[in-house]
Amino acid sequence: MTFLTADVVRDVAVLTIDRPDKLNALDVGTRLRLAELVRELGTGDTVRGIVITGRGRAFSAGEDLGQAPTTEAEVHLAFESFHDITRAILQTRVPVIAAVNGLAVGGASEITLCCDARIGTPAAEYFQPENARGLTISNATSLLLRRLVGNHATRMVLGSPRVGADEALRIGLLDEVVDPDVLVDHAIGTVHDWTPEGGTTALHLALLRPLLAEVEAAFEREDTAAHEAWTSGLLTAGVAGFWNAKETTA
Repeated sequence: MTFLTADVVRDVAVLTIDRPDKLNALDVGTRLRLAELVRELGTGDTVRGIVITGRGRAFSAGEDLGQAPTTEAEVHLAFESFHDITRAILQTRVPVIAAVNGLAVGGASEITLCCDARIGTPAAEYFQPENARGLTISNATSLLLRRLVGNHATRMVLGSPRVGADEALRIGLLDEVVDPDVLVDHAIGTVHDWTPEGGTTALHLALLRPLLAEVEAAFEREDTAAHEAWTSGLLTAGVAGFWNAKETTA
């Protein structure tokens, strides 16, 4: 079972992370399916663009730590499933827009970084807690985050502040903030604006996006960091600490 729905609205594919009872936490199966759908729809043969959003009050709580890796092979699979979403998005011939309806945590916040635009609501909030949990960043975040927000990237990753919609807009993490009632419709409208009849949108996307060679180099660095986090025991201890903290506050 995967927690993802796909609809076509006004010739735009709307992919919705649909696990609101778990704040749309992403398991491996859902991540693999998301990459698969983006590839299928991103050719431009059937839709003009893709919008990715979440159901309920969160965009996504990121990786499902209830299914945290227990072996190094599972660590590699977890990271590869995140990386592949980035690959899929960057190779589409249509615009991909993140409609950030609420809290975007860790790997889920990172998925939005490779999108061609990030449109949020006033409830949109970015949170990257990996540094205190023994986890490391993925999705080419080491390249894409700094590309978007410059030196704010270091503070976001190392300090793990919660970045609200207003600050996200100010530093360039969000492109627009709109009313939640029109979020998806506005994202669809943006796709229409960016894909005029007879236009060269696909060619411009390829020019504006980062080079895949640069992205793959970032993946390699992030995989090395993940390996070190695993072999040092930091990852296992960090996940255990996360669950212990939840039990204490329950």
